Amino acid sequence: MKAARIVEPEKPLQISELEAPKPQGSEVIVKVKAAGVCHSDLHLWEGGYDLGDGVFLKVTDRGVKYPVTPGHEVVGSVLEIGPDVKGVKVGDNVLVYPWLGCGQCVACKAGNENLCDTPKSIGLFQDGGYAEIVKVPHYKYLADITGLDPDGATSLACAGLTAFTAVKKANSNSPEFIVIIGAGGLGLMGIQIAKAVTKAKVICVDLDDKKLQTAKEMGADFVVNSNVIGSVTTGSGNAAQKIISLCNNKGADSVIDFVNAPQTAKTGLAVLRKRGNLILVGLFGGSMELSLVTIPLKAITIQGAYTGNYASMVELIELAKKGVINPKITERYALDDANTALENLKARKINGRAVINP
Repeated sequence: MKAARIVEPEKPLQISELEAPKPQGSEVIVKVKAAGVCHSDLHLWEGGYDLGDGVFLKVTDRGVKYPVTPGHEVVGSVLEIGPDVKGVKVGDNVLVYPWLGCGQCVACKAGNENLCDTPKSIGLFQDGGYAEIVKVPHYKYLADITGLDPDGATSLACAGLTAFTAVKKANSNSPEFIVIIGAGGLGLMGIQIAKAVTKAKVICVDLDDKKLQTAKEMGADFVVNSNVIGSVTTGSGNAAQKIISLCNNKGADSVIDFVNAPQTAKTGLAVLRKRGNLILVGLFGGSMELSLVTIPLKAITIQGAYTGNYASMVELIELAKKGVINPKITERYALDDANTALENLKARKINGRAVINP
């Protein structure tokens, strides 16, 4: 089988011929139809995360071993099953839940394998979907996607799932206004989900007018270019002032930062109202200083959101089947063009979501 593999950080992926895996026990072999191209793939390719103040967290320090085949947003058809597999048959169209855990820690026992202390995620800690075939360690990690577009369904395993988790957290304080920072793949999913499962007005913030126009098409009630002047928005003042004015001059009830860079996080904090809720999602990296007194004085909550559990993914799939959300796939690449896909994502040339079709 053919696979695009990261041999070492910041080096071109190698297109390799590997021996096709054979299923044992409860394992399932999936023939890949589409694999999402995600920013987490970029971090794996770059070798880690910027923690700020000159500190770089290497993925190898988290247990990643190269070479590895990236791709954690995987849709395909069941090719082979192990002798202990139940409820899954050859030919089934499935979405793979990639956020595998150890099965023994507190998070895993609570059904939150995505928050496992020692993760074993597909496409990060074990070979993923930038390949013609992927091995899934247990059939319980598969979900039926009959009736859904395979390319669009890929994002439900990560981008959509992460956005779903973040929106649920943002909805905890019955918000009147939710601010979504970032109009990339995650942000666009977040807008659709927020409009579907909350009663809030949604304000989307980004630097790119083209992306903001797409955000409007996806359902955003308001859009704000963070440069403000010369953007699709009107009015004067800086971005934070503009956002606050849209929130009836009270500030936002919840802010979801799908970028999570120092400047975007500062903006999020600046526009929060009293009792506001800031959810940090993106892995852009960096660090920032906090005005500590304002945290208790405003009684705000700052929390992170990282992917989601299997039950949430199934719930999200049902929303997609009902047509409530519509993942926007704008770019498609052949497996041989995996390097181009990652380079274009890094250069912010992809407006929406991209997939690789092996």
